[in-house]
Amino acid sequence: MLYIRNNSDEPYYNLALEEYILKKLGLEEDSLLVWQNKPSVIIGRYQNTVEEVNVDYIRKNSLYVVRRISGGGAVYNDYGTIVYSFIEKNPSGIIQFQKYTDRIVKALNKMGVQAVLSGRNDIEVDNKKVYRSAHYQYNGKTLHHGTLLFNSDLENMQEALSVKRYKLTEKNDKNVRERFANILDYLKIKMSVEEFKTALVNEIFGDEQIREYRLSEKDLAKVKEFTDEKYLTWQWNYGPSPIFNIKKFGRFPGGLIELRLSVEKGIINSCKVYGDFLSSEEIGDFEAGLVGVKYERNAVCSIINSMDIRRYFGDLKNEDLTGLFF
Repeated sequence: MLYIRNNSDEPYYNLALEEYILKKLGLEEDSLLVWQNKPSVIIGRYQNTVEEVNVDYIRKNSLYVVRRISGGGAVYNDYGTIVYSFIEKNPSGIIQFQKYTDRIVKALNKMGVQAVLSGRNDIEVDNKKVYRSAHYQYNGKTLHHGTLLFNSDLENMQEALSVKRYKLTEKNDKNVRERFANILDYLKIKMSVEEFKTALVNEIFGDEQIREYRLSEKDLAKVKEFTDEKYLTWQWNYGPSPIFNIKKFGRFPGGLIELRLSVEKGIINSCKVYGDFLSSEEIGDFEAGLVGVKYERNAVCSIINSMDIRRYFGDLKNEDLTGLFF
């Protein structure tokens, strides 16, 4: 595995760099990328940005808002947050979260932090979340990336993120301070964020020699161009608000799914899917498959049964997805 050092703190650039390495760089070996962002909110691929952030707080405090290419929920980043990406060959396309989360858990345990895997993609310490992750599959490769709360401003996190009522249950109806924690508070030997980042990389590589890969000036120029063309655009980060007249949402083992449908004369002429689910396929293909279909249970069911919806929504039954439409 190669280590790609990234000293940038610009979230737009950092996400562009990550995607460039995955899609354009053409490395034959697996790689690890680690960085930090300025205070920002990173939006999941399929989320409606304006409903995930506190717009007034974001504007007042000049926080960055950037959409990533993977699914999952919105996360807050600042200089106390460590962001990492594994980019590895995976021709099967089957995502194994535990393969990646185990590396982080073991690294934290070796540093004296009693971390455990929780749910589909969380790591907890003392029953509080310190880590969130997501994935993206592209052309036989997996991008698995995550954020580690080392010494993040949890008050800013709470203010920046908009928590919907339907995300709360009796089990997790708590404020951010009760649901999240910083790793620094559980380290027996205190260290700076830079020292922690170095220790994390060393633990991930273990006995393997750390071989660093440096991008060429030509590559870096292309990343900058990619940043300007995609990640700095309003269209990518916010996008137009969809016109709809039917809105449905539900929570399933694979995550939250929110449907917005425009139905005219009994025919679906627009379908938009939002949520924090983790998809291995482009959700636009699923949305397109529903356009032109009669808004009637049997017709929708027939289309859904013709698709492998696990590739889009993970552990979700066809009948449950069909029921969400009605």
